[in-house]
Amino acid sequence: MSSWILLIVLAFVVFVVLAAIKNKQGGAGSIGYPYQPAKTLFSAAERSFLGVLDQAVGSEHRVFGKVRVADVAIVKPGLGNSARQSALNRVAYKHFDFVVCRASDLAVVCAVELNDKSHSSRRAQSRDDLLLKVCQAIDLPLLNVPAKQAYSPQEIRSQFLAAVSAPQMGAPVGT
Repeated sequence: MSSWILLIVLAFVVFVVLAAIKNKQGGAGSIGYPYQPAKTLFSAAERSFLGVLDQAVGSEHRVFGKVRVADVAIVKPGLGNSARQSALNRVAYKHFDFVVCRASDLAVVCAVELNDKSHSSRRAQSRDDLLLKVCQAIDLPLLNVPAKQAYSPQEIRSQFLAAVSAPQMGAPVGT
């Protein structure tokens, strides 16, 4: 009888250990949270550009990356539920590559898009057009910078200063 109890306890321990190993490896126990860490937040080109952009905007500004459009542009009050939801859905899964904020109060002063070859596709152009129209609607400068091997902090600073000092009624700055 005691050997049966010992065998049952041993089987139970093996079962618990195997379940823990399977759960740790992303097995059935983790279905509620089917995630794994992303490799990096930025591509190599974005990381390179971020360093230059940080230099270019100076200590009076801070740069944040991958900021949701919906965190920068909120839907106006007074819309019906359907129109409000439609407006929110258009920006819900979009983000700016970078936003530049005043260091003193973190007010957003400029959005920045780093444009590589992928921006020539019809889908990307539609996304870019949406970002431009949102920026125009909220009077936020949009600086478009073509992706390249190397950047001049002085050149980026000139483009940034031109963007934040220009009236925001026309096309985006840069490109």
